[in-house]
Amino acid sequence: MERELADYLQQRRAEASAIGPVFGEATDALTRFVLQGGKRLRPTFAWWGWRGAGGEATGPTADAVLRAISALELVQASALVHDDLMDASATRRGKPTVHVEFAARHADAGWSGRPARFGAATAILLGDLALTWADDLFHSSGLPSAAVARALEPWRGMRTEVLGGQFLDVHTQATGDESVAAALRIDRYKTAAYTVERPLHLGAALAGADPDLVAAYRRFGADIGVAFQLRDDLLGVYGDPAVTGKPAGDDLREGKRTVLVALALQRATERGADAQRDEIVSALGDPELDEPRLGRVRGLLNELGAVQAVEQRIAALTGSALDALSVAQVAEPAAAALADLAVRATRRHS
Repeated sequence: MERELADYLQQRRAEASAIGPVFGEATDALTRFVLQGGKRLRPTFAWWGWRGAGGEATGPTADAVLRAISALELVQASALVHDDLMDASATRRGKPTVHVEFAARHADAGWSGRPARFGAATAILLGDLALTWADDLFHSSGLPSAAVARALEPWRGMRTEVLGGQFLDVHTQATGDESVAAALRIDRYKTAAYTVERPLHLGAALAGADPDLVAAYRRFGADIGVAFQLRDDLLGVYGDPAVTGKPAGDDLREGKRTVLVALALQRATERGADAQRDEIVSALGDPELDEPRLGRVRGLLNELGAVQAVEQRIAALTGSALDALSVAQVAEPAAAALADLAVRATRRHS
């Protein structure tokens, strides 16, 4: 997969350079972003979705499938570059985010205009380019036309769902919706659909899976995808920056209405703990949230039982996903691989 991505990005870099050398140089930043990090979860789930539906492990068709599902990493890159800009995140995987990198280039060169505006414009364009190249890679992968036709439903659905989930996230932050239901809906579409559910669906469709297996994959994927995001929510507050690659507490500084926060606010309201609720609310969206205040908010999330409740949801969702997988007709070794992936995705530390 790494080879496929590297080869493809190198080919497209040549086209970009023909448009203008500076554009070619800009795409180098996108290439580094794609190749120098990431868990490759999405194509991994898609591959085992393919294998579990009877797809072969080797041969020309398997090679084409590998190229096609590598495009999921470009969809992921697009989402992350745009997400970092919208959240004003300074780092990703321990390095400057794309908009920050290009703002710094602008400032260092002494160009005209505002560096931040240039950085934002570049991030928007490179994120759009990643999504465009994802579609190009998928359709030029060498898959049989019948397989491409079967895969169009999950491919189209996935791209709309992740953008819709992103909009719900932005809207919820703007409106201050504190409900658990709103947070779970964002998790469902912003993360679960394009991280696990649709990649599995994509692999199954490429293999010509029957509707029962597709339905089982989607149930498994929806539950594991939400559990994956719930783990991410915990890491966003309690994770080690040296491991996660992002400053601890950034979700709070960005005003994210996560399930973790929603549960804490709900419990504070139920208990009449106005002072605790006010302290959590005041931390949300505060870019100056420092370590002492972050420590107090962490303590409150624990005291209110929100952390334990999220851990319980992760365990329950993982269990229900594995139940859905166990009764499906999934070919080995894919069944065992998917069960292992489910556990690793929900117990990770980064």
